[in-house]
Amino acid sequence: MISCIVALLALAACRDLAIEKVEPINGGGGKEEHVTPVTSGPKWAALADSCTNVLVSSFMDKSTGTFWSTPNDVEHSTTYIYWQQAHAMDVVLYAAQRLKESDPSLSSLYLEYADRWYLNYANNYNHTFRGEGTWGGFFNDFTDDMAWICLTLLRISEASGDAKYRDTAREVFDRYIWPRRTVTAKGTALPWTNHPEDQSNLNACTNVPSCLVAAKLYEAYGVADYLDIAKTLYAYDVANMPDGERVEEPPLTYTQGTFGEACRHLYHITGESSYMDRAGTVLKYALTSNRCTDTSTGGLRHEGTSMDQCIFKAVLIPYAVNYVLDADADSHTAQSIKEKLLLNAKLLDGHLDRKQYPRMYCDYFWGTTFTQGTPSMGAQTSGASLMEGLARIEKAQQQ
Repeated sequence: MISCIVALLALAACRDLAIEKVEPINGGGGKEEHVTPVTSGPKWAALADSCTNVLVSSFMDKSTGTFWSTPNDVEHSTTYIYWQQAHAMDVVLYAAQRLKESDPSLSSLYLEYADRWYLNYANNYNHTFRGEGTWGGFFNDFTDDMAWICLTLLRISEASGDAKYRDTAREVFDRYIWPRRTVTAKGTALPWTNHPEDQSNLNACTNVPSCLVAAKLYEAYGVADYLDIAKTLYAYDVANMPDGERVEEPPLTYTQGTFGEACRHLYHITGESSYMDRAGTVLKYALTSNRCTDTSTGGLRHEGTSMDQCIFKAVLIPYAVNYVLDADADSHTAQSIKEKLLLNAKLLDGHLDRKQYPRMYCDYFWGTTFTQGTPSMGAQTSGASLMEGLARIEKAQQQ
């Protein structure tokens, strides 16, 4: 019976999309449209369609393109969900790119949601600089929040071909992020916030994504200053690593992944192999060390139930996949990372309750099945990110 259910889900996800009405859980108010996929296709692509559909149908306010923390905002806890918006939208963008040829109408719809997300400033609760221009709507006291948002703005341009999003990211970085820098004995770095008490709080979750933003701005605009900034922040990040594998203590999957991606981009910009070597080291650590994984299953560990914590894996996964798909990556390291990604995907696959579809929610830990409580956008984003990542690897293997 279980094998039949698994086979049925594998068939439930890609094309010939039908719209149906469903009641929101826990009395969310009104009715909500969602897409029910009904087709065959490769296993991971089918699961990616299903998990991403759950994310969009249950957690997205389609009028604004932004995401609720709970389905239909039933817990009314979405007001301050800002940096997490970046990673939920990244899942939708990867789906849009994957579906560009096989389902152009759904791909276009996902890009339309991304534009609404942009026009609504990604649910930013800080309105301080909205009068300055489009970029002003993305200003925030938290430097890292703006850096994560900038990375997604850059991704929207990559997925859509429209430069307005990356132009906004550039303005946010130039006006609000880099001017906050401070010089320390270990190098120049960015503080966590613009508050006086945080001027010495130069953490990895701020400087690692900012390093990646600078590298990608250099790739987009060719301005040497951005490469200098990326190298400066890279040097600071390395100088503050506890050892050669951990970006910070305790090691967290999202900073490990983001620093790996920054290193990978710096390698492709400069051709210096030391960057790619470090990318492989920190990414492999996130997926194989007993500090980041669960010893009983070998999968990524339960990182917490808060909206901050449960979305960490959604940050790591795309960057780990990028390394696996990079022709210049070390083959042994890439294979190790790929095997761990597959292990995690199989773990999640075995703990998705098909009977609940389209409310087939991902749990905080992929070794357990969601059975009770209120579903979490962060947990769903992480699970959908994993399936979108495996679908990318699957597609690359078929080419």
